[in-house]
Amino acid sequence: MRWAWGLLGGLFWAQASFVEKQATAGNFRITLNNLGMIGNSFKGSYLVQNWPSAEFPKGSSIEHVFEGGLWIGAKKGSTIIVSTGAIDDPTGYTTGKAGFEFSADAGATLRERSALSDQPTYDLAAISHQDLIADFTDRNTIVPGTSIPIQNLENGPLGADVHFEAYNWNYPFANSFLIYNFTIYNRSPEVWDTVFIGYWVDPVIRNTTITPAGSGGTSFYNKGGNGYLDSLYLAYEFDATGNPGFTDTYFGLKFLGSTYRGEFLHPQRQPTPPANFRVTFQSWTFRDFSGTFSSPANDAQRYQKLSQSLTDRPDWSSYVVTALRVPGNRSVLVSAGPFVSVQPGDSINIVFAFVFAKKVPDGRPNTDDTPTHKQQFITNARWAQTTYNGEDFNFNGQLDPGEDLNGNGRLDRFILPSPPPIPRYRYEIEPNRIVLYWDASAEDAIDPISRRKDFEGYRLYKTTLGFEVQDVVDVLSALKPIAQFDKPGNGIGYDNGFSAIRLAEPKYFPGDPTPYVYRYEIPGVTNGWQYAVALTVFDEGEPTFGLGPLESSAAATLRRVFAGAPPNKGFQFGDPYVYPNPYYERAAWEGRSQAYEDRRIMFANLPPRCEVSVYTAAGDLVYRFTHDSSNPAAMAEDSRWYQTYSDPERLTTSGGEHGWNLLSLSGQIIARGLYVFAVKDLDTGEVRTGKFVIIR
Repeated sequence: MRWAWGLLGGLFWAQASFVEKQATAGNFRITLNNLGMIGNSFKGSYLVQNWPSAEFPKGSSIEHVFEGGLWIGAKKGSTIIVSTGAIDDPTGYTTGKAGFEFSADAGATLRERSALSDQPTYDLAAISHQDLIADFTDRNTIVPGTSIPIQNLENGPLGADVHFEAYNWNYPFANSFLIYNFTIYNRSPEVWDTVFIGYWVDPVIRNTTITPAGSGGTSFYNKGGNGYLDSLYLAYEFDATGNPGFTDTYFGLKFLGSTYRGEFLHPQRQPTPPANFRVTFQSWTFRDFSGTFSSPANDAQRYQKLSQSLTDRPDWSSYVVTALRVPGNRSVLVSAGPFVSVQPGDSINIVFAFVFAKKVPDGRPNTDDTPTHKQQFITNARWAQTTYNGEDFNFNGQLDPGEDLNGNGRLDRFILPSPPPIPRYRYEIEPNRIVLYWDASAEDAIDPISRRKDFEGYRLYKTTLGFEVQDVVDVLSALKPIAQFDKPGNGIGYDNGFSAIRLAEPKYFPGDPTPYVYRYEIPGVTNGWQYAVALTVFDEGEPTFGLGPLESSAAATLRRVFAGAPPNKGFQFGDPYVYPNPYYERAAWEGRSQAYEDRRIMFANLPPRCEVSVYTAAGDLVYRFTHDSSNPAAMAEDSRWYQTYSDPERLTTSGGEHGWNLLSLSGQIIARGLYVFAVKDLDTGEVRTGKFVIIR
């Protein structure tokens, strides 16, 4: 099936309404689609758009998911029907393939909205910093917009319509989980009985910079260890033996809660848990239909997986727990139910979370899966639950006195304490210097819970030289505090005030109406090297949630900054040049990747708009690119380094430099020797030339 690029910024299958986008507000890059799935099975958008399947931390190349989807199982009389959004299939989703039974109407979309007022998708109805919203169904037997039948519908469609919303936030305490909120409607004329609803996912945790996705066939996928924390209803996977030291992370699938006919359903509901309602956990080996952890092959077996739990086995503690930790290629399923006698027109709401965390080291190997290893993972899972709970502090599913934080008279979930909003900011880049300006808009913000102005101060962060080419890159963890300024006299923070950074008069820039009142300079940075820089805002604290000062996410203002030569309009600063010159094989800034696409040499002193041509000493054209100082992301087209070790969408450069990967127009590795380059100013037509040397 052919891929095409959608006008709404997502990928869709030609002739069918299958739309993909990425969840990126959190410290991850996760591909999801309008059929409620997670992951892209390392094909399609993974290959075409370089979209990770489920990368955490953002920019680390550590993948966590092959693919996953919603399962709904019910009885219609004596007939068992299970509708599956995804199953363990070696090539993942394809239109109409058996096991991928959900579809969307022709022209359906994956709508995006944001609670952040500075985002183009800002919407007062938004729940999180990035909501993704879609509707899909299992009622179609032919994929809308095509003539392709959905294969192997064993007992026919169940008759379910699904409204799907995904939420993610950039707050430091909430940027490690992605929430999936499903509302499922019975659109059939028949009663569904004994309904179980689950989410199935095929995790795979590998560092794709070290081991490219899918390389080695099954050996890429069979290195995962698994487990289940029954008190948290949290299934998980870790890399047991794949890339230890480069994949020290956890991935989890957690049940958060459900509602049916106005009743909140959760096994830990207070003060009285709902009768007979339970959460189940299953795990099985990929397409192994006969082993101890066997894969289900039909609706009856899938319903059994939904409704029964491995934790009920008598040998759960003595055998299953240990067996799941042994490296293997297993999927996990977390389900809840039963929902009894679901009438036509009834709906069920059910919510899951995907939870990520870095392993807390204790000197023991990944395979030991110790309580210490899981400390941050458990903390992040609890924050996901707190987010779902919202105003329901006592977890009884009702709005009680003192819980109505926003005063709207109803119980609201997905409410988090929030730091002040980030100010408007801009970077000005010069040779060996980064200057950051911002306005004072954060200082007048009113906290949505306390209803008061609680701004306290600002913090600035920067990475060290070469952070991106050492080991595994978690850019947020690599940020180091370099300055803090906060209100004086209240005993919170440094009490140092803002006089050191406040301008005497607001500064304005051409075409930008923002009054910038603060300025902070970072001198002594090395040209051509990447620095990540971020500005955060923090408040006085939130006693309602028992929290100290809350800080905005560094990810919100994070920029990948490269100091260097400014735009050389009319060659006023002299001739263009190349550095390093000579270039030696594997320059220090190129990192661990062995791929030649990830090499980088810099052209500097370039005009704002110019064409650069590289020739052999004999005059043969080797490569040609166009430089535009207003579009630094375009450098990723001329050196994949900016995708592997940076983030093209967050590049901030000096404007007069451009990277190239030393590959020819035909993608060939160029030989050592002398090369000539010509720079043509596209505004004036003037041409300047230069030389550089490659030594291998």
